[in-house]
Amino acid sequence: MVDDIGNIIGSVRAKELNGTVYVGKLMVHPDHRCKGYGSTLLLEIENCYPDKRYELFTSTRSIDNIRLYEKMGYTIFDRKPVNDELVFVYLEKDS
Repeated sequence: MVDDIGNIIGSVRAKELNGTVYVGKLMVHPDHRCKGYGSTLLLEIENCYPDKRYELFTSTRSIDNIRLYEKMGYTIFDRKPVNDELVFVYLEKDS
């Protein structure tokens, strides 16, 4: 995603494997957050891979990310501690 003058303000990537689309690296530049770009990027992935199961993960510290994903219909299905300070939260959405 780019702004009016061609600067990258957001990106996302995904890959499909056995009916599940793994969404990764959803990023929006800090100056452009809370403007709907994250939702737009996530919807674009879902439009590119219709009628699939979607999965992604983030840190429990990423409260805003979790809020966005849940708003978009994703639900937490697993938590995995990485160390004493870091826990990954796994979210999924069925189409």
